Amino acid sequence: MLLDGNSLTYRAFFALPPDMATASGQVTNAVFGFTSMLVNLIRDHHPDGIAVAFDRAEPTFRHEMLPEYKAQREKQPDVLYQQIGLVKEVLGALDIPVVEAPGFEADDLLATMATRARDHGDDVIIVTGDRDAYQLVEDPHIKVLYNRRGVSDYVLYDEAGIEERTGVSPALYPQYAALRGDPSDNLPGVPGVGEKTAARLINKYGGIDGIYEHIDEMTPKLRENLIENEERVRRNLQAMILRRDAPVDVDVTDLHWGNFDPEEVARVFEFLEFNSLYRRLREALDGRLPELDGGTSVLEAEVNVSPSAAGSARLLRDLAAAGGRLPVDTALSDDRRPRITGLALVSDSENGDVEWIPGAHLDDAAV
Repeated sequence: MLLDGNSLTYRAFFALPPDMATASGQVTNAVFGFTSMLVNLIRDHHPDGIAVAFDRAEPTFRHEMLPEYKAQREKQPDVLYQQIGLVKEVLGALDIPVVEAPGFEADDLLATMATRARDHGDDVIIVTGDRDAYQLVEDPHIKVLYNRRGVSDYVLYDEAGIEERTGVSPALYPQYAALRGDPSDNLPGVPGVGEKTAARLINKYGGIDGIYEHIDEMTPKLRENLIENEERVRRNLQAMILRRDAPVDVDVTDLHWGNFDPEEVARVFEFLEFNSLYRRLREALDGRLPELDGGTSVLEAEVNVSPSAAGSARLLRDLAAAGGRLPVDTALSDDRRPRITGLALVSDSENGDVEWIPGAHLDDAAV
């Protein structure tokens, strides 16, 4: 399984509220969302090996080829970039390789690793929110798990799925995209040529060369637009074809996942206060991780909404009678029932006062 680190982190950042933070104030919405995706992928697909590719800050060969490439994109918030370091810390704890290369985008690294794995006879799932990866799909070995939105909306594409989604085969996708254009990368296509027209022309003539070889068969307006924008289309194509020869040091044919240090994983998740994610990962790994120490700074809270003051009083009396242990789930022995370590009452009454009923309190030993 090969992940597009930047794509998934960005989507997580914009999908989750920006006020998610640790007790110390570290914002964690992007790293939480990315880690949640990763846990779900491990749980649902049980990959034998995982690697995550990231973009680097410096320009790539595409920026040198096309100065306008991605020039329209606004600089992302610093709080997002800060969390990429935390994402890499999570990956490091899980012993998942991080792959980067100067001058190349994450897409090129994914293309290179997927091609090497295919040539070795391995099956690959590429996880990304970037449609450029559609061109890499190749039955039976390479599929794309495309993140449509948020942190949980995915669709898995094989060759038939890509053709149904776009109207062209994965092999022809770069030609189709070059003709149609890609606004997200600031690469405009031919005016008047949308997705359906691009797919029809590419399929009929076999690609961009075929279209221009039969330019006289086009309607006058389409012929004019194609001729005026031929240079743009061919430059688009150069930029949209993913490189399969990027300098990747990771031996993708020998990826083995699972040789992590359980204590280090627990430390990082505890530091980030990802208690619920840790439990989900522990479950996905059949308990291979230790339980978090009860003294952790991650707090578990249960909210009990009572319809009346009398109901609140009954709850407090039950807690006191149970020695501070939750009076629930009688199948559990007394020493296994969760023990209350702190208690707060919040009222939404008009004056904000809460009536304290004598006898409805926990003694000092129980709190």
